[in-house]
Amino acid sequence: MISRVSGMRLPDAARVAFYHQDFAGPILGAWVQKAMRGPSAWSVSERELMAATVASWNACPFCVGAHSAIAVRGISQAVTDAVLRDYRSAPISPRFRAALAFIEKITLTPNDLTANDARTALAAGLNVDELRDAAAVAAVFNIIARYANALDFEIPSGAEFDKAAGMLLRRGYS
Repeated sequence: MISRVSGMRLPDAARVAFYHQDFAGPILGAWVQKAMRGPSAWSVSERELMAATVASWNACPFCVGAHSAIAVRGISQAVTDAVLRDYRSAPISPRFRAALAFIEKITLTPNDLTANDARTALAAGLNVDELRDAAAVAAVFNIIARYANALDFEIPSGAEFDKAAGMLLRRGYS
């Protein structure tokens, strides 16, 4: 029904959330909503770019496409692409770079994460709330990217990702 009304096939992530509550129930939806749309010093676009970057590190093309399509609504395509290629050389603020460095470690080498990593991020200008919010985005999208890969989500076209991005911006995640 939703696919008919929207004029496009509902993306697999939404299909799991709506039709398989036993797998991805309301608790996961509420967590994603809070991390991605709750109060934060990070903009929605910054959090979406964090999610796309975590997805990139997890080799999840579905999540990279979905979340970069939302990120570009508030961050230029050129900056989004640069971050996804290599955030270290991308034209972003030192605060955002520090957040990405912290969540990169959460994603790629979580057993090596220490209090010193948090101190480094804080010394780069992040406050505790910003660090916590970035970590929440990383945590939830490490889970979602992995289940998207495990369930072999279909990769929509760029136009379909763009249309879904508009719906997610209006509707949110839960």
